[in-house]
Amino acid sequence: MSTAPVVQESDPILGTDFIREMVRQMRALDTYGVYNGQSPEKILDPFVLTRARRQEIPLVGDPDEETLARVKALYNAIAVLIEKECRLLAVPLIHLTHEGFGRALITVGKLVVVDKTLRDVHRFGFDSLSKMKDEADKLLAVALERIGKYSDVAGL
Repeated sequence: MSTAPVVQESDPILGTDFIREMVRQMRALDTYGVYNGQSPEKILDPFVLTRARRQEIPLVGDPDEETLARVKALYNAIAVLIEKECRLLAVPLIHLTHEGFGRALITVGKLVVVDKTLRDVHRFGFDSLSKMKDEADKLLAVALERIGKYSDVAGL
């Protein structure tokens, strides 16, 4: 992947709850200490796939462990934000084939609040951190709406 960093230290989005949670999740999934001492910008930079970066990734391929960790971190962060909003346990589940196809679910109680089909996970990324946050905000809004509508099921 292109080594030129895309995420800048001065980006105001780095101060949002979602982005701070993403950094926490990436550090939590870092079993080998690769991110020790690294800045949030450097940790989040691989989530941003510019046009040039995307062109470097083959159209067909299997996702590597780093990419899978980024997918898990995204849905873990969304689950944490759901928990903060509704004070109920949110459990993320990612099921992927070795080819990078599958599904991401987040459940609250017996209620499925997020159900996202995943395709071409080896090319997982966003045009910018802002686009990633927008996607997470959409999923969070839908999840919170479902929890409000079906609170009796979410409380089980």
